[in-house]
Amino acid sequence: MKRSGLAALWLSSLIGCSIAAAEDWPQFRGPGGQGISASTHVPTQWSTGSNIAWKIDIPGQGWSSPVLADGRVYLTTAIGSANGSTTLAVLCIDASDGKLIWNTEVLKPDPAAVRQMHSKNSPASPTPIIAGDRIFAHFGHLGTVALDLAGHIVWKQTTLHYAPQHGNGGSPVLLDGSLIFGCDGSKDPFMVALDAKTGAIKWKQPRTNVDVRNSFSFATPLVITIDGQKQLIDPASGYVGAYDPVNGQEIWRVRYGQGYSVVPRPVFAEGLIFLSSGFDTPVLYAINPDGAAGDVTDTHVAWKSRRGAPCTPSPLVVGHELYFISDNGILICADARTGKTYYSHRLDGTFSASPLLAEGRIYFQSEDGVGYVVKAGTTFEQIGENDLGERSLASDAVTDGALFIRTANHLWRIGSPVK
Repeated sequence: MKRSGLAALWLSSLIGCSIAAAEDWPQFRGPGGQGISASTHVPTQWSTGSNIAWKIDIPGQGWSSPVLADGRVYLTTAIGSANGSTTLAVLCIDASDGKLIWNTEVLKPDPAAVRQMHSKNSPASPTPIIAGDRIFAHFGHLGTVALDLAGHIVWKQTTLHYAPQHGNGGSPVLLDGSLIFGCDGSKDPFMVALDAKTGAIKWKQPRTNVDVRNSFSFATPLVITIDGQKQLIDPASGYVGAYDPVNGQEIWRVRYGQGYSVVPRPVFAEGLIFLSSGFDTPVLYAINPDGAAGDVTDTHVAWKSRRGAPCTPSPLVVGHELYFISDNGILICADARTGKTYYSHRLDGTFSASPLLAEGRIYFQSEDGVGYVVKAGTTFEQIGENDLGERSLASDAVTDGALFIRTANHLWRIGSPVK
């Protein structure tokens, strides 16, 4: 079996919820939440005029990543009107031909709640989750909704009020019947778990003892298992915490000073958690969670690096190698165990999307809409450079034979037409 296949199997064992088949991509960064795909025949070359199965217009504005299950693509969008109001919607698209199956309007928030937005954000930036016969669409402080596969609303949760900064960002994680996410706004940050069946609040846990100038962050949690105990790893402003997903109680933390506006989702491999500390001076941390309890800043940081540390894209681990790309395009390949740099290479453009691995190749999507394909390994080897000519901040989804890429106005299926 290829190393990428082994990695995918190993990662799936870490997650406490059901994992979709290899050809599905049911949440942000795929089945294990860490950007690893077992898909085959994934394209490496494309352009606006070649190797495009289909391209469709997407109404409104949104930077949520597409997700995929059972031959359907789902994504969220925010549709504005002439009177200044915004409607939040979930779209379902046939993955084979790009035809719209349904479009459900789920929320109509107060225009004042939508107004405060960073230029790189949107009212529909968190990525939905597909699990069984449910789609969970999260819109941060604007609300969270569950739908069935026919597009009917099952429940809404709109009682979690907090003051955002720059709008929404982080996606939720689904674990053992709970939908869990951070609410790290401009003040009084907290984490919350919703009952996935009803949307009711199961627990709400404030983030305490944090001395930071800016408390807002946008990270997506990752679930790992240490000594048989599930831990929810969720970076915030000033520190990363590990939490008991049953009740939200903090297990341990590592402080990283004034780091804030944390976006990258952590990854876990080689017994280490890899994450970035956010703006203004990002630092990439490798943390050993084994035996961690309380404040372990001085004892459980295996190594750290400022060089090339991202503010926005998530890292990726392939075998023993860690890959991470800075927002301004500095790609680093390092030994995940020690932090030793194997190579550093600049890719043209700026980057927000998180990379993914398929068939021993790493896919990077620039904000200019250029998809770079790089061979996994300790020496740099570029396989493809593919320009779609349209702004792109969302991370890609992948399945056998295809990539799904969201740009400012379109959703693209890259690959040969489906027969």
